[in-house]
Amino acid sequence: MMDADNNENQQPAGENPEKESSDGIEELRAEDAAADIDFEQAFDSAESDAATAEASVDDASMPDDISAEDAFAAEASARVTLQGQVSDLQAQLEDRTGQFTRLNADFDNFRKRTAKQQEELEAKVKCNTISALLEVVDNFERARSQIKPQNEGEMVIHKSYQGVYKQLVDTFKKLGVSPMRSEGQEFDPNLHEAVMREPTDQYPEGAVIEEFVRGYVLGERVLRHAMVKVATPLDASSGSNEAS
Repeated sequence: MMDADNNENQQPAGENPEKESSDGIEELRAEDAAADIDFEQAFDSAESDAATAEASVDDASMPDDISAEDAFAAEASARVTLQGQVSDLQAQLEDRTGQFTRLNADFDNFRKRTAKQQEELEAKVKCNTISALLEVVDNFERARSQIKPQNEGEMVIHKSYQGVYKQLVDTFKKLGVSPMRSEGQEFDPNLHEAVMREPTDQYPEGAVIEEFVRGYVLGERVLRHAMVKVATPLDASSGSNEAS
């Protein structure tokens, strides 16, 4: 009993087990501080443990009892599935390409048709406007053929409005309007309008003898038909009466 008491009394104060257990902190010993630690070896060991764990997981995920035939069949099935998907995508691509080609052709036809309609509309408006002005040209021509100036003042007036007439005719020429030359030509119902017929032997049958109202064309379009007199053959009875 005395030895036990002496041992308890001889125990150092710093090595109190109750204090260590209560604080939960161990004091660093001198021999631990002097020990060398190989950090590279520690890292290599950690990496080796991780690789081992990964390999074990891979081994666990792959079944051990799969055969080569099953693996080949699975690969062939996957390949067939991929080929089917590729075929579907190619069919969709061809369909979209065909739709684009048809839409492009339809748009090109629409553009051409619209441009043609616009040209026809412009030509129609142009023809209607010029046709309305042709009556003004007719009035100038009648005035030139009927009015005969008698003195210097009338001649000045005559020259002034004839200058306006010449300016109007030049404008028509710039627009592509040209008059018909019908006298002596063969009668053409597309260009002429017969308002009178005259039996004669001086002109061949169907020839235009006289032009009453001049016709005009704009390119290949007829703005106004010419009103003409057409020659017809003489009757035999009328020829014998004239001879007697």
